[in-house]
Amino acid sequence: MIENPRLPEYDADDAVESAVVKRLANNWGTRATVKKAEPDLDDLFDHDKHDFPEALIPFAEHRTYRDLPEPTREKLRAWGWIAFNKNVMDVEQYVVNPGFSLLAQDAFDTGLGDVLSIAVTQAMVDEQYHTLMHLNASALTRRKRGWALRSRSLPFSATVRRRQAAQSNATDSTGAALSALAFTTVAEISITSYLDLIEDNDLIQPVNRATVKLHNRDEYCHASIADEVACIVFESLNSADRRLFLDGLADGMDAFSSTDFSTWATILDLEEISGHERMLREVEADGSRKKLLQDYSGIRSMCRKLDVEDEIGIEWQ
Repeated sequence: MIENPRLPEYDADDAVESAVVKRLANNWGTRATVKKAEPDLDDLFDHDKHDFPEALIPFAEHRTYRDLPEPTREKLRAWGWIAFNKNVMDVEQYVVNPGFSLLAQDAFDTGLGDVLSIAVTQAMVDEQYHTLMHLNASALTRRKRGWALRSRSLPFSATVRRRQAAQSNATDSTGAALSALAFTTVAEISITSYLDLIEDNDLIQPVNRATVKLHNRDEYCHASIADEVACIVFESLNSADRRLFLDGLADGMDAFSSTDFSTWATILDLEEISGHERMLREVEADGSRKKLLQDYSGIRSMCRKLDVEDEIGIEWQ
């Protein structure tokens, strides 16, 4: 049992980062004891800042959205942040940790040594902190904006649904395990690009920026762990199983880079935005739109190291 899980690295001189981390430490360590005084994230909330970058709203340039009154757009930006957090938390719980759990159990019979086994287990502990960080951030937004913005009203993201479908379609336990590992590998090596989408500028809520920044620091470490253990597993596989893993990587990359219109459709329906069905159809049909996440340089580097860069069956950007 790890009695003192490592907190995310943070800048002690940064008031916002310090408050986020101290809130984590107190919530985690004193749940069963008398609650001590802790930094009040509410005091750091700036009502004049955006909760979510408008540039990340897929229909931000559409006339239907632009014609909405500012208070409505403000609420949709808040929903964007809630959805972003839910997606991150769902990926941690339903994509990342299941794959790490397989590695910790040495399900691929690679004989991981103590160093990598501990690193994988520590990463799983980190992911629980990340979930708590994003849960705190969503709760703060709901509290300070005075809107319900219930995460439970939103569906699982496209990434989680694709991972579930891949598990269901696997022909045997080996195929399911390799698919799970592939999705975990894509998530851990590429999630920094997703987190980077929350722009580090003065328009965005400081607590939101600090939450993403702290999460991102851990993920750069996780990326190297995921890369190393994936390579170890890959080298131990036969040719058929290697093919399954590479197909899983391609599936995972496609899933992570897609825009999840189902989540936005739910949000717009909940807010009763007139004409939103047509707006989403037009935006989704717009072939000039770029995919949400395109930086798979880390995955490409890993495939190049394994000498399978040209075997994965995708066009690298």
